[in-house]
Amino acid sequence: MKKIVYLLSLLSLLSAGEITVAVAANVSYAIHTLKKAFEQQYPKTKVHIILGSSGKLTAQIRHGAPYDILLSADMKYPQVLYAEKIAITKPVVYAQGTLALLSTKQQHDTLTLSVLQHANIQKIAIANPKTAPYGIAAKEALENAQIYTKLKPKFIYGESISQTLLYTIHAADIGLVATSLLFSPKMAQYKRDIHWHEVDPIHYAPIAQGMVLLTHAKNNTEAKDFYHFMLSKEAKKILISYGYKVL
Repeated sequence: MKKIVYLLSLLSLLSAGEITVAVAANVSYAIHTLKKAFEQQYPKTKVHIILGSSGKLTAQIRHGAPYDILLSADMKYPQVLYAEKIAITKPVVYAQGTLALLSTKQQHDTLTLSVLQHANIQKIAIANPKTAPYGIAAKEALENAQIYTKLKPKFIYGESISQTLLYTIHAADIGLVATSLLFSPKMAQYKRDIHWHEVDPIHYAPIAQGMVLLTHAKNNTEAKDFYHFMLSKEAKKILISYGYKVL
């Protein structure tokens, strides 16, 4: 009997799969809730999460990093990987991200982009437009508001949106961050309309966030399960709870 139990346990371990998901920094809080929900459905699958800027994760993938799925902060990087045949699925949008203005100090004025021109705002944190899709969106929003050039000397650049959030909290007077990062329990002390407010979407194009299944996952059933889970109603409900918009 003991031998049978041991063999069954061994078979269970052998059938358990592992996947590695490369995740854009703006999803750093939501991904843990998504991972937990997925593992409740697929308890034999172990999910490893690698966080970073979309550009750096893509560079790692192109140099052979053994990732199975990329959850990017934009569509550009997934499209590059698909064009280079490093991805085996066409990029799909799993969420749309939005920008928010965040200040750790209570603002007496409505938090709109015009606030950034106030004399008491000396340091503004934004993500680097060269490496982070949310930086591209921030630059676009400021350019469309016709204040980008004027404010540029005040910028502190984060290499990812999560680093930009840290700069906003610890080193800047205000920052342009991903709205999704503000729904973490760690950020509960900062209140909507007091410390943060979403940037009017008329100022920038929707931040369509793309997902692809990578060649490393070609024969990985568990990776395909996670890919389909990310497009499910349950995953979309979780993403909405973290401030994303879904299609």
